[in-house]
Amino acid sequence: MYKITNYQLPITKQISNSNLQNYKHLFWSLRFWLLPIVCILVLGDWNFIGFCEEKTSEKNYVAEAWKALSKKDYELLDSIVKECVEKFGDEADRQQASLQDFPPQDKIVLYQSLNDVATCLFVKIEALVRQEENEEAKQACRELIKKYPFAQAWDPRGWYWKVVVAAQSTLDKLEKGIEAIEDAQKEPEKEEIVMTIKLHDPGKENIVDYEKYGEFQGVGTSDYKYIIKDQEGLATAVGEGIYPNTTSVRWHPNFNKAKKEGRLKDSHWDLIHSKDLEAAFFRWALFPEPKGVSLFYLGLILEKAGLYKHAIKAYYAIVVHFPTAVGWTYWRTPWYVGQAAIAKIKYLCKRHPKLRMKLVDADINVINGYDHDISNDSFIVNPGKIISNGLSKGLFEKIEDLLKKMIHRRKVKKVRNWGKVQLVQYDNGDWQMLVDDKPFVIKGITYAPTRVGQGPDDGTLTNWMEYDFNNNGKCDGPYDAFVDKNGNNRQDEDEPAIGDFKILADMGVNTIRLYHQPFKINKELLRQLYRDYGIMVIMGDFLGKYALGSGADWHEGTDYANPLHQKNMLESVKKMVAEFKDEPYILMWLLGNENVYGVACNADKNPKAFFKFCNEAVLLIKTLDEQRPVGIASGDVLFLDEFAKYADEVDAFGTNAYRGDYGFGAYWQQVKNLADRPAFITEYGCPVYSKGMDKEQAEQAQADYLLGCWEDIEDNMAGGTGAGNSIGGIVFEYLDEWWKAYEPAFHDTKGLFSGPFPDGFMHEEWLGVCGQGDGSASPYLRTLRKSYYVYKEIWNK
Repeated sequence: MYKITNYQLPITKQISNSNLQNYKHLFWSLRFWLLPIVCILVLGDWNFIGFCEEKTSEKNYVAEAWKALSKKDYELLDSIVKECVEKFGDEADRQQASLQDFPPQDKIVLYQSLNDVATCLFVKIEALVRQEENEEAKQACRELIKKYPFAQAWDPRGWYWKVVVAAQSTLDKLEKGIEAIEDAQKEPEKEEIVMTIKLHDPGKENIVDYEKYGEFQGVGTSDYKYIIKDQEGLATAVGEGIYPNTTSVRWHPNFNKAKKEGRLKDSHWDLIHSKDLEAAFFRWALFPEPKGVSLFYLGLILEKAGLYKHAIKAYYAIVVHFPTAVGWTYWRTPWYVGQAAIAKIKYLCKRHPKLRMKLVDADINVINGYDHDISNDSFIVNPGKIISNGLSKGLFEKIEDLLKKMIHRRKVKKVRNWGKVQLVQYDNGDWQMLVDDKPFVIKGITYAPTRVGQGPDDGTLTNWMEYDFNNNGKCDGPYDAFVDKNGNNRQDEDEPAIGDFKILADMGVNTIRLYHQPFKINKELLRQLYRDYGIMVIMGDFLGKYALGSGADWHEGTDYANPLHQKNMLESVKKMVAEFKDEPYILMWLLGNENVYGVACNADKNPKAFFKFCNEAVLLIKTLDEQRPVGIASGDVLFLDEFAKYADEVDAFGTNAYRGDYGFGAYWQQVKNLADRPAFITEYGCPVYSKGMDKEQAEQAQADYLLGCWEDIEDNMAGGTGAGNSIGGIVFEYLDEWWKAYEPAFHDTKGLFSGPFPDGFMHEEWLGVCGQGDGSASPYLRTLRKSYYVYKEIWNK
């Protein structure tokens, strides 16, 4: 329900330091423009006045239009649209005439009149649909599609959507019904080339001895560099495609063949997720992007081909030669390629122990790397070394188990919170959570069992804690859910109602994450969850995100320096703690949800004020409840340095992070170095739908991704091999929610935006470790996916 977020995605189409990305194409879900209204209906009845943060003039016509629509003030809306068209229509026509395609992302703002006029006209279409003026709406769609085909509109969460696509979807629905959406998303059957990679020149050394071919200078300083002294020897050692061997791929026997067959014509970006791995390898081995970025994607492609040693060479070449490489995520936040490469190497060495390889001492510390400005970054680089690891997996496991046991023998040097739930730090710097003096690892999941067909856009989404559609006096999901073992989309005699709480407990879940806003919490239901299954609750307050609790207008956003907003938010926090502090199921308190990304709050514009206010809120909580710690749900590591300076009362740093199958990279060490606090992941997940994969392949991809994330969380726990400050994580999510791409009765398969997922896109309606079948038996039916069973095994050890 509170999953209206802005993802920090570290792996997407990247570019060099000095330029912004120019994405070729993104598939947008049907009518994604309604998400701001989603927020209104789901998160409360505040005034939404901003769907576009740009201003065509002193008056924001787009924002005012959406606001009028949300209030159903159609007369006002007509006047707003008319005025916008009269003032800027001629300029919009000129801008449209100058285009032959959609302008790239960094040029969109130059076509503001076009975008605003077209968006206002689209809002007018929505008003016609709501008033059931369907014929007029259809005609308006046709006119808009014809007149302004290259207009794009701004979503305040950080991306643009194509007005023509939304208008066409509306027209299709009006003319053909909901089935048109499904038909539009059916992938045309085409014969795809499936080709793996057979290296012609794998290189002379599996573990390259870089000291033999050059000199490391300034190791551990900002003056680090590697000077190649024997380029020919190094190129021979690393093999084709690995820097500095940038030419031998052209002598591969299949290179010219692939070229003649036209398999290298496609964009190198489009080939990343192609089944023609050979063509993808050839294209990226020509280094079409800056070398650090090209090497990273070569590594990904080599991984897919099972060539793990060569993939590790590609990743390590980044660390040695290009540790300062920077790309940009879709959200225009810096992506530090070298840090990701180190994480990838560690992931591959752990996942494939037969490689007998290990990366030691490697570290890339980016000073000032927690904001959007890369000009002030400084890189402290130690490339470390890849060594041959002769230890067997069994011996490794025994050593790790011994280290974990030894942590309990260490002396405690610091305690954050002395109540029922404690966060203790040992004399070696490791952190651990204790509940009633016993170690507790957060094995959490987001639980929001939304019924298929319900959605916030039309106000049909209701509180799942009040679901009782079969009128048996029990809450549907928690007690009446059943597992559809044979996949026939109905409940058979051997499929009894066991309820989600039992399914969660069997999986090994010990924590769910909830917010006390906007729906009322059924406390008795949570008492039963805790009493019968031992599952606890992390209870949160949005702290002004989506303008919740602050009293701010949506477009204005929560101002953390505004005394009135502060007062309102503190009242909201006080209400939460007063209502739940005596409940035995509360594990800890949580503040915010990615507030640093903005979206109806200005934490991104004034992070100092935000974190200082967080500190004030925590102090209030601790005067009301001494039994539990307080954490924050931030957005990746954005402004982590500001958090460390101004929020010392926050007991644990949590963040929403979607980085990839390797886990969370340098995150743990960064929190340890800057804030020395326990750390956890408040949200991570992977869709189970992937274009080009069948059901079994997609389920396996999700399971592998989530397994890699948990292994990273576990490795960084007290007594582990990492930073020692991890206290657990929360998977997003338990059950697919079908409303995320607007049509709540249809399981949408379009990729919403690019990111580090199996097919390169986020399919937000497919994030569950459980599914709802074809939706006909919702809210009761559950299909358990491979990821559910993977977590059931590791969480019940």
